[in-house]
Amino acid sequence: MMTPQDYSATLLIAQGKRTTFDSIKNFRGWWSEQIEGETNKLNEVFFYHYKDIHLCKIKLIELVANNKLVYQVVDNRFNFTKDKREWINTKLIFEISTEGNKTKVEFTHEGLVPEYECYEICNNSWDGYIKNSLYNLITTGKGQPNPKESEEFDTDMVKEWKLK
Repeated sequence: MMTPQDYSATLLIAQGKRTTFDSIKNFRGWWSEQIEGETNKLNEVFFYHYKDIHLCKIKLIELVANNKLVYQVVDNRFNFTKDKREWINTKLIFEISTEGNKTKVEFTHEGLVPEYECYEICNNSWDGYIKNSLYNLITTGKGQPNPKESEEFDTDMVKEWKLK
């Protein structure tokens, strides 16, 4: 269950639950174009990396059409923390409901707590991705994901990590 320390954000939007649900599943449209794998299929793992700064593998573990998505971080590596593996076994939870004539999205990064070295940086990043990029993707059809990296940036470390 969520504790008050977990990162959370709430969106209220005019678009319907289905549009909202479909937008959330489209991680390439709001988080990063640098994602490999399926982000919308139950029990599938996808790979995200931002250069060699942040690499993670995330699995969709629960899907309730138009109402809820739960992703589990199955592997993670930061290059800016002492504990490179912060986030492992945390969950990204999206709950969609109706509030009046609006669609409500409650996002919780369960397990992202103040004890983590990345807490402040991750909170700021989630604010941008959820409150701006995802919100814009849902409401306008265009998010602001990290752009796909140039082909020359594909280090051996990223290739090796992704294969594990």
